[in-house]
Amino acid sequence: MKLKEDMNPLLLQVFRSVVWVCSFITFLPWYFLSGAGTNLDRARRVKARSVSGRPAGPYRATNQAGGIHQKLVWSLHLGVDTLDKVMVHGATRFPERDCLGTREVLNEEDELQPNGKVFKKVILGEYQWMSYEETYQAAVCFGSGLAALGQRPQCNIAIFCETRAEWMIAAQACFIYNFPLVTLYSTLGGAAIAHGLNETEITHIITSKDLLHSRLKAILLEVPRLQHIIVVDSKPTSWPGFPRGIMVHNLVAVQELGSRPDNMAVARRQPLPSDIAVIMYTSGSTGIPKGVMISHSNIIAGITGMAERIPDLDETDTYIGYLPLAHVLELSAEMVCISHGCRIGYSSPQTLADQSTKIKKGSKGDTSVLKPTLMAAVPEIMDRIYKNVMTKVEEMSSVQRTLFVLAYNYKMEQMTKGYRTPLCDSLVFRKVRSLLGGHMRVLLSGGAPLSAATQRFMNICLCCPVGQGYGLTETCGAGTISEMWDYSTGRVGAPLVCSEITLKDWEEGGYYSTDKPNPRGEIVIGGPNVTMGYYKNEVKNREDFFVDSNGQRWFCTGDIGELHPDGCLKIIDRKKDLVKLQAGEYVSLGKVEAMLKNCPFVDNICAYANSDQSYVIGFVVPNQKQLTVLAEQRGLRGSWEEICNNTDMERDVLRIITEAALSAKLERFEIPKKIRLSAEPWTPETGLVTDAFKLKRFSGSVCCYDDDGIVDMTRRRHRKKTASGTMSPPGMCVVQTPDGRLVCCCVTVA
Repeated sequence: MKLKEDMNPLLLQVFRSVVWVCSFITFLPWYFLSGAGTNLDRARRVKARSVSGRPAGPYRATNQAGGIHQKLVWSLHLGVDTLDKVMVHGATRFPERDCLGTREVLNEEDELQPNGKVFKKVILGEYQWMSYEETYQAAVCFGSGLAALGQRPQCNIAIFCETRAEWMIAAQACFIYNFPLVTLYSTLGGAAIAHGLNETEITHIITSKDLLHSRLKAILLEVPRLQHIIVVDSKPTSWPGFPRGIMVHNLVAVQELGSRPDNMAVARRQPLPSDIAVIMYTSGSTGIPKGVMISHSNIIAGITGMAERIPDLDETDTYIGYLPLAHVLELSAEMVCISHGCRIGYSSPQTLADQSTKIKKGSKGDTSVLKPTLMAAVPEIMDRIYKNVMTKVEEMSSVQRTLFVLAYNYKMEQMTKGYRTPLCDSLVFRKVRSLLGGHMRVLLSGGAPLSAATQRFMNICLCCPVGQGYGLTETCGAGTISEMWDYSTGRVGAPLVCSEITLKDWEEGGYYSTDKPNPRGEIVIGGPNVTMGYYKNEVKNREDFFVDSNGQRWFCTGDIGELHPDGCLKIIDRKKDLVKLQAGEYVSLGKVEAMLKNCPFVDNICAYANSDQSYVIGFVVPNQKQLTVLAEQRGLRGSWEEICNNTDMERDVLRIITEAALSAKLERFEIPKKIRLSAEPWTPETGLVTDAFKLKRFSGSVCCYDDDGIVDMTRRRHRKKTASGTMSPPGMCVVQTPDGRLVCCCVTVA
């Protein structure tokens, strides 16, 4: 969608005339030198076709070697069929090249905020690098040390740690020594952590000093089999105060133990492609986390498909790693990089950019120092960049704002024709591009749907293609990725060369493969990247996985898709997000949330509805800057919590959200009729969202309807503060609010 051009019509015409002359002069040499026509042809070509000829599919990529009727691709390099061989391949081909990088912490300071809170700020130095050979040797020594501590091949070992170089070194050690690696999100609660460790019968766990003290220590007595804790931090070297029978070691000490000649001489059992490489616990967005069993061959197939969609990927690329490595998107992306000899520089959401929360003012964030060329991101982070930049545009002078809008709209027009705009990129968008280091050439979005407005903004202002992908933990994160020269929005691309997609009719929702103009239905993914199933959960395995007559595994995603004539997939719904209102209309809560997140006043939103009501309600995390300005305009004073709890503010935000919903072409019955504002942001640490910033509907929301609207909508661990009474989800209950009223509450369960 174009930005509004608020300018004198005569001046606007003069500007367009100048632009037209410049475009005409530079067009022919640029066209023939850049091959623009080729890219436009690539974007328009048919990217996937139905193998059977039926609208239900299965659909395969048309650029697959040998054509759509050949076997799906499952291997990246000849003979590299397990993950230990990926690291060996990298260390053999690129022994001296930088592999894993970490910034040195020069200083830490406590900074007092105007509201009285104290934030910890850091000053970071340059990246310190380990070469591919050093990384491989560190992994071998660590794996040998784990074996010396009693860890046995094909016996599970857990990692519960933040994203950092030591995480990857530990993972490579486990792959080399055939220790199935159990991954757990660092933001999981104590009960979920204990569940995962006990279910997988863990005796050894790898963690960090911070997580050991803040999360693990409190539940150690609930994990009776645990014997060894390996801490990746170098200090301290002694760990008193732990239960008897549990030994705590430093990673360096374990590596020194493993490097002894007698331990290095012990033969190791190499993994087979069919062996379990990772048991990856999900983020728990729909309840208790499930452990997904992923074989070596599953991950190899997944990264093979992903790598094919990244043009010109080689050892000159630099990737910035900051998403949780316990998430399949990040783990797969980093394995793609290692397989091609790229550098991986580690970061965190708190130190990513110059304006990040932990970066001291005046010092540089990680992207400014690393200058990455590749990055994976979740929509939440890109939405923040989009809103922050557009807020700054609104604060520009009239002339600056007009030039930005004109350049934005001009570049959008040129992109749709397959052309580039080097002049606009260097003069207008250079500063925006520098937010991510200025050298970004490919951005991969995954984890949740990316709105069309944000995707278009990133394409234009960051001057690099945004490949939107679709995959799940159960498919190794691989399913589809849009091609880099395809600038269409709202779609997730065609099937990868390692997978195929079929559409299954869903009668209850009214989605059929025979629908016109495009076939629709539940997305079912098949291929060598489809995992082995859920750990110790045969009931769910029978529900979600099946094997066809050819022996190929398939996974039923629960997502509803629509296949376009060029073979690209569009996610249009989710079975668990679809709610039938009292009058019979179906509302997709995920769709409502995705549309409204583009509103400048909305940082996050949870939509809710049930069949006993005729309308949708919403719980909104408002943008603090926008809402504070609005409150000042209304003459309201008070704390942030008081502003959010003000009924006038709720009414104003509801009006603004309604206007945004109408602009986004939502149906009247899809637009929230009542809202409440949340003063507290939703982060993985609060337990309201996953590490990929997806809403945790199961653990989360109490939505109360009464004559006055929504009374309360908050997470379970806060219920004692807001309501008295018992609750047994799913279902209804009567609770008493702080002002003494009795209301009927609905517990959201995905």
